[in-house]
Amino acid sequence: MNWQVYIILCSDNSLYTGITTDIDRRFSQHADGNGAKYFRGRHPVQVVYSENNHSRSSASSREAQIKALSRIDKEKLLNGAVYGNL
Repeated sequence: MNWQVYIILCSDNSLYTGITTDIDRRFSQHADGNGAKYFRGRHPVQVVYSENNHSRSSASSREAQIKALSRIDKEKLLNGAVYGNL
């Protein structure tokens, strides 16, 4: 199965990172309040980044790597910077 890692820009300008097999479905779940608890009190604005062709395991690992990045490094990732170890 093709897993994807994604980043969503939220209404409070925060960045949410997650994994899924269907980004459109998952974004809708977040928007409808049926996704992550993170979206209680904030709303998803748009998907600003995604990576395809992951296994479940590699997607989870990549999600953890991205979540560990600082906000500045996440913004660099969004702008297409290349990271050697990520």
